[in-house]
Parts: sequence; C-alpha cells; structure tokens
Amino acid sequence: MFGYVRVRKPELKIKDYEVYRGFYCGLCGCLKERYGLKGRVTLTYDATFLTMFLSSLHGLKAKKRKCRCVVHPAVKHTELITEASLYAADMNILLSWYHLLDDVQDDGSKKAAAASRLFHKAFLELEKRYPLQSVGIAREMRRLNAAEKNAASLMEAASCFGRLMIWLFRWKPYPLQHEVDGLAFHLGRFIYICDAWEDREEDEKKGRFNPLEGDAEAVLLDEIARACWYFEKLPCPDHLDILRNILYAGVWNRYDRKRAMLAKQDKQK
Repeated sequence: MFGYVRVRKPELKIKDYEVYRGFYCGLCGCLKERYGLKGRVTLTYDATFLTMFLSSLHGLKAKKRKCRCVVHPAVKHTELITEASLYAADMNILLSWYHLLDDVQDDGSKKAAAASRLFHKAFLELEKRYPLQSVGIAREMRRLNAAEKNAASLMEAASCFGRLMIWLFRWKPYPLQHEVDGLAFHLGRFIYICDAWEDREEDEKKGRFNPLEGDAEAVLLDEIARACWYFEKLPCPDHLDILRNILYAGVWNRYDRKRAMLAKQDKQK
C-alpha cells in the first residue's frame, strides 16, 4: 500500500516541484545515513508527504545541502531536511517492516522473509524509540489481518488501516490533534480502498481476500473529501500548494492510470 500519496507533476509549478524533490532526496539521504543502502530501498512518496506535512504543521524550516547519490552521481542535487525528515525515515522503516511481514503472510514470499530479517535489528530499536507508534501500528495490523482473514466488510478493513495511519501522523503533541487524526484516518482509508480496487483482479487469481465489490470511485471520493476537509482546518502555510496538489490530485494518479488501462483493454476486446 505504498506510492499513492504523491504529487501530480504536470499540475505543479517548477519551483514547487524542485522543493518537493528536495524533500524527497532529503528523506532518501536520511534513510541512507540511518539505515544504510537497505534503508534507501524503502523510500516512498508517502513518507515524503508525511515529512512535508509535519514540517509545515510545526513550522520547521528546512536545512539545505548539496549531495551526490548513486542514482545521479555526476551532478550534485539539493536535499531539504527538517527534524520531521528523520521521524518520517524511521516511520518508513517501521511500516516497511510490517509490509514485508504482510507479504510473507499473504504469499509466503521468501524474498520478503529475507528482507524482513535485514531490518529486524532496526525494527527492535524503533520499537524502543517509538513505543506508542509501535504498539498502535502493531495493534491495527493485527486487527487488519483478522478482518481480512474473516472476510470483513470493506469499510471495517479500511478503518483498521485508517487508524494505523493516525499513529504515523502522531509525532509531537499538537493542539489540533483531532484534525490531524481525521486527515490521517480518511487518507488511510482512501489508500486501502484504492489498493483493494487496484489489486482485485490479481487477488481473485491468487485466491486472496479482497473486500471490494463494485465500483470504488464514489467511496474514494467521499474518503478523500473528508481527508481534505480536515486538512483545510489545519494551519500549514509552508508548502501549501504542494500539499494541496498531492491531496486533491496526486492521490488519484494510480487510480487514473488503472482506469485508463482498463478502458484501453475494453476497447481492444
């Protein structure tokens, strides 16, 4: 369930895209410094959104540095880093750990099992560093696995992932925590439902649980509308155009691509 919360580049100003890429590269640099090359492999756009959102919410100014990386070794690029970048890097690893375990449970993936062993030590350290997040995420993962095992309703399963997202967004005490939780919860439900819609054919072939029946668009529209309603109640003056681009347009990127692909397949029949 990664890669949904990203920008829609054609609708973003060039200067805003440079800022977004700076935060993305900064998060990548934090993952490498904390967890080595294996940490960099877990980099997600979703964690970049978390970084930018928390940085804006808490009024954190980014430090800028020029670096080279393995992907672009010839040219130095700009990394933008705040304290939230370090937190998002840790949450990215924590969530990646559970994602790998989920792959092992769903498919018996030997590749995921081997990768999870590489992150086991880091996971144990993160459990100690973030006890509230670790307990909350683990609890919701258990509830989600039970819901899927018992063929629960779509919204029951999606709500488990929504509550999981709340724990990712609970970084520091904040006076408008209810609004932050609301954004996280409905964004999480949107991600889960969109993922279920995208995977329904593959899940059917492999005999895996998928709670989605029928068209998902109306449900998705309702969930992201609720997420945006909570977002607009929060003071996020920095990077506002980028954050809105993600929430109002970018989250639909994969859904739109999949619908276009299905429409093309229908025409070819």
